[in-house]
Amino acid sequence: MAASDQQELTVVEICAGAGGQSLGLEQAGFTHVRAVELDPNAAATLRHNLNRRGLDGEEIVKVGDVAELSVLNPSDHVDVDLLAGGVPCPPFSIAGKQLGASDERDLFAWAVELCGRMKPKALLLENVRGLSGNRFSAYRQHVLDRLRSHGYVGEWRLLNASDYGVVQLRPRFVLIALRPEYAEYFRWPEPIERDKQTVGELLLDLMMERGWEPEQAESWAASANDIAPTIVGGSKKHGGADLGPTRAKRAWALLGVDAMGVADEAPSFGWRPEPGKPGPKLTTEMVARIQGWTGEFADWEFLGRKTTVYRQIGNAFPPPVARALGDAIRNALLKVGEARPMIEEQDAIHDPVYTLLKSATRPVTVDQIASKLLNSGFVLGVPEIERHLVNLSRDFEIAMEERANGVLTFKLGAFRAFVGQETHSRHELFDENRARIS
Repeated sequence: MAASDQQELTVVEICAGAGGQSLGLEQAGFTHVRAVELDPNAAATLRHNLNRRGLDGEEIVKVGDVAELSVLNPSDHVDVDLLAGGVPCPPFSIAGKQLGASDERDLFAWAVELCGRMKPKALLLENVRGLSGNRFSAYRQHVLDRLRSHGYVGEWRLLNASDYGVVQLRPRFVLIALRPEYAEYFRWPEPIERDKQTVGELLLDLMMERGWEPEQAESWAASANDIAPTIVGGSKKHGGADLGPTRAKRAWALLGVDAMGVADEAPSFGWRPEPGKPGPKLTTEMVARIQGWTGEFADWEFLGRKTTVYRQIGNAFPPPVARALGDAIRNALLKVGEARPMIEEQDAIHDPVYTLLKSATRPVTVDQIASKLLNSGFVLGVPEIERHLVNLSRDFEIAMEERANGVLTFKLGAFRAFVGQETHSRHELFDENRARIS
């Protein structure tokens, strides 16, 4: 058994946003020593709420590119208990081009190298579900390999926010890595066993706060009888504050919500939907509640105008999910419970083609790849191997040579991602697009 549950644990958070993860980790017992965020509006919200809690928000929160030493110097935070963050999602989002390592916004691989330099006891990174797909199997494998080389045991898992008390599905792909002496005490948080609240039940009191007649509001709440679609629209490239693309808007309409914008205030007495509209629009306060700022997490104040606030909320990691993960990490660091290995990911192979090419000492053909994989217990046909190679070539340099008989050979080269290189193209692209990166 380890130290008391009252032991203070420290966290450095990167890409902190407006504080969804910050709040959850705070409630799990972690104290921030640094939080870095690129967007000044989100940083202002985070700083404001830290100040309200008696912390020095001006000192803790830094605004700027987290990869710049003047913003975050890893040597200042060696051996912090936890390094956490929600690095940019667009490189992996199925709604985008899924450029991965070739996207100037990609900081996932960089964050893994940051972990290697800071040597925290634990690492927590979260991103969109797209990172869990076949397109990024080699990317994930590379991350686990790098973590292992840094002395960590890593594991990926897809979590749904609705399993932890949030009234929307919101799947997030989470990476946890710990030093081996703590990894054997880590257990993923179990879903909360209780009836899921509906959107109508969650928002009824807010819908009625400006005098909308109870019978009308209650009728609306009865129709809003499911959890919400995933809150989207947080990107600066997105025009204004609305609840997402066409497919999401249809899902909102089934819940009686007009997703074509965000309202300044709740319906007043006598309000009725316009012809052809499914119901009222949501306010930012309602959206924040759907995102998890409710109950014990409700005491959080957002700064800025409506669209700015909506983007802060739309980009956030739901506080209840962060709290659940924070509790699990804290228990591991305090060595609560019985020790056991992190079973799935210690020797997990996400991409057998990448794993084979990484270990190959000379260029290999597709047929040779298939034969070697079969000997290792993996049955992949030529078309599937070729798909792996196409995906690999988007994140890694692949050297291809044609033999005298016309058969192509392949050899794995360098990882394309930004991991801190001064000469990487990321710097120029990032500076060009800084105003649009969120």
